[in-house]
Amino acid sequence: MQGGGLELPYAWIMRNNMTIRGQWMYPRRRGADGGQMRSGLIDLSHYEVAEFALEQANEAVAHAAANADPFRQTMIRPGLQLA
Repeated sequence: MQGGGLELPYAWIMRNNMTIRGQWMYPRRRGADGGQMRSGLIDLSHYEVAEFALEQANEAVAHAAANADPFRQTMIRPGLQLA
């Protein structure tokens, strides 16, 4: 994860009974929404997925670099049979 350090006034925080919260990507309660993808409620047809076997890791990295786009995904699937 990128980002610089965050300096906080520890003594002031403690004296004033402050609470500091962070969140990464989405709230915990949204984790259950992932079930919508599994059940087909979210349309994922606009994604292009290229799959590579574990033995093709170098090719997968080269493919990902050459095809960088939010809707183009490169996956390495262990157990995938080489074509």
